[in-house]
Amino acid sequence: MTPPLHATRRTVLAAASLTALTAALPGVASAAPAVGGLPTPSVPPHGDREPAGTRIERIDGTGVVFQYGRVVPAFDGWDRREPTRGYRMLDGRWHFRFDPEDRGLRDGWALPGFDTTDWDTIDVPSSWDLHDTPGFGGYDGTHFGEGTAFQDGYAWYRTTATIPGSWRGRQVRLTFLAVNYRADVWVNGRFVGAHEGGHTPFAIPVGEVVAPGQRAVIAVRVHRRPSYTDYRTGTGPISDPLAVPWKPVDYWPYAGITRSVWLEAVPEVSIPKVLVSARDGRFEARVVVENRGGRPFTGHVVVSPGRGPRAGRTSVPVAVPAGRVAVARVQVALPDAPTWSPAEPTVLTATAELHVGPPGAGRRIDQLRTDYGMRSVEVVGSTLTVNGAPVFLKGMNWHEETAASGRSMTRAEYDHELGLARDAGATMLRNTVYNRHPYVYQWADRHGVFVMDDIDTMWLNTDQERVQTTTYGLSRALAAMMAWNQHNNPSVILWCLQNESEIDPDGAPVYRAWLTDMKDAVKAVDLQNRPVTWASNTTFDPAFDIADVIGFNEYFGYFYGQNSDLGPAIDDVHTRYPDKPILITENGTWSFLGHHGPADEHGTEEWQAASFRSHWDQVSARAAYVAGYTFWVLKDYKQRCGYNEEYNGISVMGMVGFDSTTRRLVYDAFENARSPR
Repeated sequence: MTPPLHATRRTVLAAASLTALTAALPGVASAAPAVGGLPTPSVPPHGDREPAGTRIERIDGTGVVFQYGRVVPAFDGWDRREPTRGYRMLDGRWHFRFDPEDRGLRDGWALPGFDTTDWDTIDVPSSWDLHDTPGFGGYDGTHFGEGTAFQDGYAWYRTTATIPGSWRGRQVRLTFLAVNYRADVWVNGRFVGAHEGGHTPFAIPVGEVVAPGQRAVIAVRVHRRPSYTDYRTGTGPISDPLAVPWKPVDYWPYAGITRSVWLEAVPEVSIPKVLVSARDGRFEARVVVENRGGRPFTGHVVVSPGRGPRAGRTSVPVAVPAGRVAVARVQVALPDAPTWSPAEPTVLTATAELHVGPPGAGRRIDQLRTDYGMRSVEVVGSTLTVNGAPVFLKGMNWHEETAASGRSMTRAEYDHELGLARDAGATMLRNTVYNRHPYVYQWADRHGVFVMDDIDTMWLNTDQERVQTTTYGLSRALAAMMAWNQHNNPSVILWCLQNESEIDPDGAPVYRAWLTDMKDAVKAVDLQNRPVTWASNTTFDPAFDIADVIGFNEYFGYFYGQNSDLGPAIDDVHTRYPDKPILITENGTWSFLGHHGPADEHGTEEWQAASFRSHWDQVSARAAYVAGYTFWVLKDYKQRCGYNEEYNGISVMGMVGFDSTTRRLVYDAFENARSPR
């Protein structure tokens, strides 16, 4: 069997409505009428490189990620407090105003003295889509295209915070867990930095523009690229050839400051990050020490792996010149440490302290803790192994959203939705196609559920792949930040580089170079050397030799071919790559909620369930070289990609409805599917 290049649910549906998109640089879309009679916002200008200046520097044998000229810190301050640091949470009500005509910067909206008494207010975190969009969570598409869910372009956020007097002489950073899509940030009227990427945290140094004991005015201008000039018809798609993703995609681009924000103060010499690798009774920590002071620092790093008050507590010297960074390496034998596994997900907490003075008699000046697990992940021939044992992943794709909270979910909402996946017997979550809130990784660590982590590189074409690799570098930055931020989570066992992006027709040199660039970034950071994969749109991907695990999306019997074609297609891939495990990264169909009928009638719940069982049986029968199967998708999800407007933009491919409650028959079929391992 030699099947053609396979289109998927996304490319097939999108082809029906998307016209040619802008490909010129720097790519500014022309204005056109939009909802409410306001002009459709243009694509904002870009610089020559992604604005955070992301780079990986090799320091003392360790890949260290920098942004804004500083080491990217751990983003644990949203729920963890270190005794050597100061925190000021900024979550709550902020002043808020849309800026559809882009006049806020000209009119001084970032200046401290600007009067905001006539502005609206909004919760931070939240998604501005829900600010004023009645009926957002229903299936009635009568009013699709109306409300703030379709308000694009610029919006401004402002708040004030008093800087504690005790922060004098400290580094102060302003930290965001997520802003979608682009953030431009001012503090006390001074521009301090910009960020691109709607699901990746960032921390901007602001110590030079705030004063201890005084108030600071924080202004954030957020931009979301419009998807269309007419949302009801899906016409006039608008693109930004430097953004990731660069064109309309079929998940909802929830806008605003969607996750927590806080100010954090740390000593001039501090520990911004601890990287841990623990397996086979051995613990290794790389403790990054950054000296932002004016004098050289000499001291000690003291590390405890968290197995009792004295077990493995180790001190190593560290010397850091002024304005520089060093990495202290600690290795400890932990022969009795419990292994993290799905059956017993034991999470340990390591503590790194920075001391000044002689060993054993010094003074602690900073501390950073990190959670980790003792486990290994390896590819052995055609098998994916965890802790030396072959695994077969019973996976689910899922989107991070609810009708009540958008992409700013509460812990209770996460517990409920992730609990649905666990109750159905899922052993892996694919974070389609963006990084999740840190709580998700914590949840997976503590519940023994594997994670395949993703970034926003969806549906890029050859021009974008070339630009990202050769000049702009945003896709590389997203890959590096994924590996850096989720490095220590034992649940994360696979890094996913892209989803259904274009393969250039002249031998795929651009596509291969792009994937290699992202893979190199991940491997430069990840001490655990976890496998790298991606969700290809074809079984004939010319870069499969680069992947550690071959991953592809397939929709046999739905968009092309027959259900029974899947097995031969998998066998063909295995024949060409006999020493690589194969993972089905997407498969599914759809059904109208509550619509029943024959199993061969498209759109019935019986057909959706029967299609799943057919694919599962073919995949699980090949467990010797197939590492698992990932269903599309846990729950119905919102999108504004030019189809499903009659259902209010809700795709009906989920195991449960958009209400996160109503189950389809396919949920029971998935729950009853038995893993071959």
